[in-house]
Amino acid sequence: MNFLIPLIMQAVGGAAGGNLFGSLIKGASMGSTGNTVAGALGGVLGTGALGAVIPALGSMTGGGMDIGSILANLVGGGVAGGVVQMIVGLIKNRMS
Repeated sequence: MNFLIPLIMQAVGGAAGGNLFGSLIKGASMGSTGNTVAGALGGVLGTGALGAVIPALGSMTGGGMDIGSILANLVGGGVAGGVVQMIVGLIKNRMS
C-alpha cells in the first residue's frame, strides 16, 4: 500500500502541471480532459524516470510521508506531467 500514495501524488501533480502548461502554451492545449490525462500519465512515468537519472530525487520520491517526499512527488510529477503534456499536445496539434 505504501507504493500507491506516491503514485497518487505524482498523478495529481502531473495533472495540475499538464493543465498549467496547457493553459500557458495555447498551441499545446488538448482541452482540459486531454491535458489532465497526459499530465497525470507523464507525472507518474516522468517522476520515475527523473528518479532514475537524479538519485537524490529518487530517494526522496520513495514511500515516505515527510514534507520532502510529498513535495518531491508533487513537484516532480507536476514538472514531468507538464513537459509530457506540452510535447504530446504540440505533436497532436501539428498533425491535425
